[in-house]
Amino acid sequence: MFPPRMSDLLHFRKMKMLLLLILFYGSVNSDEVSKPNIIIAMADDLGIGDPGCYGNTTLRTPNIDRIAKGGVKFTQHLAASPLCTPSRAAFLTGRYPVRSGMASRSKVGVFLFSASSGGLPANEITFAKLLKNQGYSTALIGKWHLGINCNSRDDFCHHPLNHGFDHFYGLPVTNLRDCKPGSGTVFTTAIHMFVFIPLQIVGIALVTLEALNCLGLFRLPHWVFFSCLLLAATIIGLLACFLHFFRPLNCILMRNHEVVQQPMSYENLTQRLTREALKFINRNTGTPFLLFLSYIHVHTALFSAKEFVGKSKHGMYGDAVEEMDWSIGQILKALDKKKLTNKTLVYFTSDQGAHIEEVTDKGDIHGGSNGIYKGGKANNWEGGIRIPGLLRWPGVLQPGTVIDEPTSNMDFFPTIVKLAGAKLPDDRVIDGRDLMPLLQGKILQSEHEFLFHYCNAYLNAVRWHPRNSTSIWKAFFFTPKFKPDDSNGCFPTHVCFCNGHYVTRHNPPLLFDISKDPKERHPLTSKTENHFHEILRVMQEAADNHTKTLSVVPNQLSWGNLLWKPWLQLCCSSSYLSCHCDRETKGRGKGVRL
Repeated sequence: MFPPRMSDLLHFRKMKMLLLLILFYGSVNSDEVSKPNIIIAMADDLGIGDPGCYGNTTLRTPNIDRIAKGGVKFTQHLAASPLCTPSRAAFLTGRYPVRSGMASRSKVGVFLFSASSGGLPANEITFAKLLKNQGYSTALIGKWHLGINCNSRDDFCHHPLNHGFDHFYGLPVTNLRDCKPGSGTVFTTAIHMFVFIPLQIVGIALVTLEALNCLGLFRLPHWVFFSCLLLAATIIGLLACFLHFFRPLNCILMRNHEVVQQPMSYENLTQRLTREALKFINRNTGTPFLLFLSYIHVHTALFSAKEFVGKSKHGMYGDAVEEMDWSIGQILKALDKKKLTNKTLVYFTSDQGAHIEEVTDKGDIHGGSNGIYKGGKANNWEGGIRIPGLLRWPGVLQPGTVIDEPTSNMDFFPTIVKLAGAKLPDDRVIDGRDLMPLLQGKILQSEHEFLFHYCNAYLNAVRWHPRNSTSIWKAFFFTPKFKPDDSNGCFPTHVCFCNGHYVTRHNPPLLFDISKDPKERHPLTSKTENHFHEILRVMQEAADNHTKTLSVVPNQLSWGNLLWKPWLQLCCSSSYLSCHCDRETKGRGKGVRL
């Protein structure tokens, strides 16, 4: 046997080195695919008809459109709830909000006060918690709206830092008209009910009693007269206090557990949030990160920096949309600059549909467009729950892909949890489904055969996409009563409500084939659909099976949890009468360079 030649040995060593390099780079690429950076950009109340990639030709959204062009666009991406608080709870946990108690049984379906005791329970598992356990650096920048404290002003039981986020900078509650002077109030109906009506009753009673007294039919004691005046003065005084203190006590900006601006200023607010996001990215170029950029736009009160004011074709709403798009562009540029683009999954969405009823007393439209779809925020017509769903991950997701299958914002939970290498919790029901097989074309039909649409805690509708069928059935058990009758919303109450005389119940349920009638204009009957009764039977059975999986949990949005509690009030000073501070003056002074 001849000894190996020197050239053979050198060739063998080269092949060995090449094999080791292939294995090394293969493991690196595999790790990149399995543990990408995650950036979530979530708008507030943005309609599916607002971005250019969904057909809008008058609003400029080049950066949002860039995500769509470079990745996947869902056309039937659905919010688990048509309201902010329950939708965001579902998004973070991958579960219908009724499972965590984050679905109300009263008219009020969201948190309005910073000193409410309700919120996302500590035993709920968010994707941030699971990714943090996998070594991710995690941050929430922007709107939270899922509670702050439970029993004291510093227990922070519902705070983002207690739900897996390492860093928080933003609004613990939400943006409201009452937060911006001169923008009106969201409490018009409540003020009418609890102030104007009682004052009218007191006034009518006084006039009636005085008239009877003058006619000699009734002698009016002086103490009754002065008691009525005192009652009226008390009601007016309470209203004045409420309107004066609401803004500083509830419209606040926090950094982690610290209140840094009270009340918050809208001056360059989007720029400050964007800078915070860019700093977070720069700090974490060498480690996997999760950035949840939860925009304040385009929930009212509308605002934008002076560089954007008056630049759009859609007034204040359009200015706000285009400012948000600018911010997204800054994030995408940062990824390119840091060479993180191919290592980052970017997801753009909205928490629910556009708020149709947002029209000012002057007739200015402050709500967005839901495209061809009926309804909007706070109801489960398609306009209320069909939201933008864009995902970009170069090298992994095929650019320019369009998927028409029904998907849910709850699906993002299992998708990124699996990508991060974590295991899904096995001690609870997870309603979301991993999107990667659908995104990569490994399967062609959504893994959701049934989806359930809740109006607060009430099961409102069922969606059924039968296997091996193009039909998508949607059955409503009740629908909101639009006012005026020929309108597309509930304008007198500002939002649609979910029970009582505000809804019309349907027996049999109102049935649509969304695949043929996405505008929900033509309900089906036994005369127009041969399998009408069989379809409803299957959907009712699915609804019954679904409700059997629900457990009784504390109602986080009960009146007891919703109402303001002084001992939970966050205040950056020692006196509740002067809760004012501004530690953001440096950030506010800087404009934006376009």
